[in-house]
Amino acid sequence: MDAQRDLRLASVNAASGRDLATGRVDTARLAAAVAALSADVVALQEVDHLLPRSGGEDQSATVARACGVRRDGWRFAAAVHGTPGDASTFRPAPATVPGEPSYGVALLSRLPVLEWRELRLDAGAGRLPLLLPPGAGRRLRWIPDEQRAVVAAVVDARAPGARGSRPVSVLGTHLSFSPLRAVGQLRELKRWAADLPRPLVLLGDLNLPPGVVGRVLPWRPLVAGATFPSPAPRVQLDHALADGLGAAATARGRVERVGGSDHRAVVVDLRP
Repeated sequence: MDAQRDLRLASVNAASGRDLATGRVDTARLAAAVAALSADVVALQEVDHLLPRSGGEDQSATVARACGVRRDGWRFAAAVHGTPGDASTFRPAPATVPGEPSYGVALLSRLPVLEWRELRLDAGAGRLPLLLPPGAGRRLRWIPDEQRAVVAAVVDARAPGARGSRPVSVLGTHLSFSPLRAVGQLRELKRWAADLPRPLVLLGDLNLPPGVVGRVLPWRPLVAGATFPSPAPRVQLDHALADGLGAAATARGRVERVGGSDHRAVVVDLRP
């Protein structure tokens, strides 16, 4: 018996559950779409936690329940407290606070989690132009760059009936949409992840095209295909990258629409 199971991994920019076409938030639709991917581990970006704009819902918990993930199998990592773009509430999150309205990333695992880790990545200086979704009034707003977060889980990929554990590290993140700052964050992430068990897979919206990502982080790309904007994607911003895979490892990746997000998801079937 092979001691290590096949894994399905997915990265989904949730866009706060907002439908690109209508501008309405529908967390239930998002959760059902993510669950339909049938992934063992899902990295979510742009997730709301108790924010008014998404009805005060804990979106990570809602998606986790839809995916059949136990409470100890998921973690939300706040990047900022308050609503992005709202100067009266928006501030960096030094840590995740369960009852604090926040915005960030999440990682969900149907496999046992052996260890959790989190990292905060500093924002860049200055303000950046943000194109807002339909129904948001002004379509273009200049906002300060956001602090970013990385959440990592060391999951047990042991096949049913096999002895011992087979650790695989999975990281989820969402980097700055300032390209220079995103490059710096990617380098910092690489240093921080150096002591995590291999094989390791990084999932997320890196806000960088494959050529730039490959020069900064020469890990093995598992998915190739444009992901943004979702109706007619022109560039790949969402990635799945692996480090420390064995010579016999195989991966089949694809890109697909999930709910009404402005990004397409990346999905990979991996045999480590």
